[in-house]
Amino acid sequence: MFITTENILLIGSILFFISILIGKTGSRLGVPVLLLFLIIGMLAGKDGVGIEFESPAAAQFIGVISLSIILFSGGMDTKIEEIRPVVKQGVLLATVGVLLTTLLTGGFIYLVSRWAFPGYATTLIGCLLLAAVMSSTDSASVFNILRSKNLNLKHNLRPLLELESGSNDPMAYMLTILLIQIIQTGEIESGQILLSLIVQFSVGILAGYLLGRCAIWILNHLKIDNPSLYQIILLTFVFFTFSFTNALQGNGYLAVYIAGLVVGNRRIVYKKYIINFFDGLAWLFQITMFLALGLLVNPVELVDVAWIGLLIGIFMIIIARPVSVLLCLLPFKWMTFNSRLFVSWIGLRGAVPIIFATYPLLAGIPEAKQIFNIVFFITLLSLLIQGTTVPLSAKLLKLSFRVKKIPKAFEMELPEEVKSVMSEITITRDMLSAGDYLINLPLPENTLVVLIKRFGRFFVPNGCSQLFENDQLLIISDNETDLKKIYETLGVEDYTITKN
Repeated sequence: MFITTENILLIGSILFFISILIGKTGSRLGVPVLLLFLIIGMLAGKDGVGIEFESPAAAQFIGVISLSIILFSGGMDTKIEEIRPVVKQGVLLATVGVLLTTLLTGGFIYLVSRWAFPGYATTLIGCLLLAAVMSSTDSASVFNILRSKNLNLKHNLRPLLELESGSNDPMAYMLTILLIQIIQTGEIESGQILLSLIVQFSVGILAGYLLGRCAIWILNHLKIDNPSLYQIILLTFVFFTFSFTNALQGNGYLAVYIAGLVVGNRRIVYKKYIINFFDGLAWLFQITMFLALGLLVNPVELVDVAWIGLLIGIFMIIIARPVSVLLCLLPFKWMTFNSRLFVSWIGLRGAVPIIFATYPLLAGIPEAKQIFNIVFFITLLSLLIQGTTVPLSAKLLKLSFRVKKIPKAFEMELPEEVKSVMSEITITRDMLSAGDYLINLPLPENTLVVLIKRFGRFFVPNGCSQLFENDQLLIISDNETDLKKIYETLGVEDYTITKN
């Protein structure tokens, strides 16, 4: 079945709908939804239903757009105060860690291909290219799994993992491009390689920061009657940031992640609507990207690379990733051994390695198809083994903790300009011991009860309103510290506070 203008919407809508339904079921069973999206794409492809999609260029284009949006959205959702304590660790893992993973894995591939798989034997540079393509952790997979599982981790591990995955693509990209150039020209210029790496990182960081600040200024000063257009303007900034940074010889992936960090941690108009828009858009393009990459591979060809792919994948999971992580985190004595082990285990591969594997295909490297199939196999292996065991490994290493999730009775949000906190509490019998009227509730100054929910009905109270057990109160205050103290005095345990 060929994808044409006439049937692309029909096929696409069916695949999206199936992906969402199966993804919902799979997440309950602990299977990463991104793995399921890949499998659905594979089943719908040439060796399955029969959809023919054999364009690495189109897959790469979809991947670049998708990663730009995913990285920007991930940056917006990351708080700078959370990543500040782990910046040094994240930068080391994103640079030195990727390089060490490439060298260790490349050396292993070179040895094992000559010893056990002579049919796959190639030059050392070719083995390093295969390793470089797989050397970075995948931002889409890490963001998706950590956030969809609502996993609460100790020792700032979640921001560390997200920072690493959001910023290690440039190093893997640079190594991939440089190794392709070496294979094509046969020349190795260490000085030029080092200069290229410095330019990629410095230009990427600077462009991301400056363009992020520029986007903030334009959003806050551009007066548009239609609020929806602010989201479109920011989306165009994402694409402009990526392409403009690449034109300056910087790394576009790093730039959009930095820009997302800058925008997400500053005050902008319609911020909550913009964040919700990019969350939905990130999901849309995650599904699109993984379906497209699944369609691109021929599952039958994966059988031929299964054994060597299994050996390389296990080596990366058990040796290359842990050794790289432990060496990079060696200077940080305060990090517990369990924390280091957990970071070592969460070396998830996903869409990024597969997208990088299309570069050798488009460059005409002789072993490119073999590289692509091995990378795809190892991605499936990583998502299956590491992706499904993230919560379990955190629990076994005693790094996760439970946060009681209290369902919200009031789905309300304050404008960004209002610097107050909203709180929800449920009235208990003990809280009514001093009186059952609202005026008897000892709330701090500058605090108001704006709504009461009782038996599914809402009403605006006043000081003479009578309170009953199980009433749910929506409280707004600009005195969060005293409000929490009052809750402790009253014995209130089940409450939510939403900061603005």
